[in-house]
Amino acid sequence: MPNPYFPTVRGYLLELGFDICHADEHEGLFVVDKPELAIRNLVIGCADPLLILEQYLLDLPAPSLEIYRRLLQKNRDIIHGAFALDDTGHRLIFRDTLQIESLDLGELEACINSLGLLLSEFSDELIQFSKGDLES
Repeated sequence: MPNPYFPTVRGYLLELGFDICHADEHEGLFVVDKPELAIRNLVIGCADPLLILEQYLLDLPAPSLEIYRRLLQKNRDIIHGAFALDDTGHRLIFRDTLQIESLDLGELEACINSLGLLLSEFSDELIQFSKGDLES
């Protein structure tokens, strides 16, 4: 059964200037890049009722309470989406979920811009975390 939202999401991604690296309508999955925002391999799951966006950021070689505290504090500043950890607690991702039925271009663009802003404003500290540096 065709995914009724897939063509709409594809259109939005193209209109926003994304490079679509992989698209699988059956799985409802996109993998996209937007180098000018430092977004690479952003995974977008397109399935009713949600659009799920996940961007792998980095591995945390030495996760600590201090790093987790900083990530949670930064979550407060993120306009859309949030930091999340995988099941191991070592892979840091950005994740956002949107209601797909009422999704519009502006809402998706706001989510993407939030990720781009996060990557530009917080990149130095993220790099320190990836090195296990707590002097952030």
